[in-house]
Amino acid sequence: MLANPFKSSICAAFLFAPSFALADEAAEQMVKEALPLMHYTCASIAEEADGDEEFVVTVVRKMTALSLYNRQINIEDHAATDEEKAQLRETFIAALSEACAADKNALLGGVVDNAVKSTLGL
Repeated sequence: MLANPFKSSICAAFLFAPSFALADEAAEQMVKEALPLMHYTCASIAEEADGDEEFVVTVVRKMTALSLYNRQINIEDHAATDEEKAQLRETFIAALSEACAADKNALLGGVVDNAVKSTLGL
C-alpha cells in the first residue's frame, strides 16, 4: 500500500495539463473514463494500487481533467510559466495529501475537485 500516493513528482507531472474546450464527443469519452473511477476513496485507491504509482496517477489525472472541464478551466489562464505551473502542482498535491490524511474514507473525486478549487482560489 502506498504511504502517500500524491507526493510523487511522477504524479505531479500529469495533474495540470492545459484544459481546452472539448468537442461533445471528447467530453463524453472523458466522462465515460472518469465515472467508473468515482467510487475510490483515499484509502481504497492506495489499497488497490498496491504500490503501483502509475495507477494512482492515471485515476487522479482523469478525475482532475473532469473537474477542470466541468469548471471550464484552462490552466494557462492561471499559470503561464513553468515555474507558476510547478507551484500549482505542489499546491495541488499538498491539498490532496492533506485532505486524504484528514479523512482516508473521503471520496477521491471530491478530494480532487476540492483541491482544484482551493489550488486555483475558486
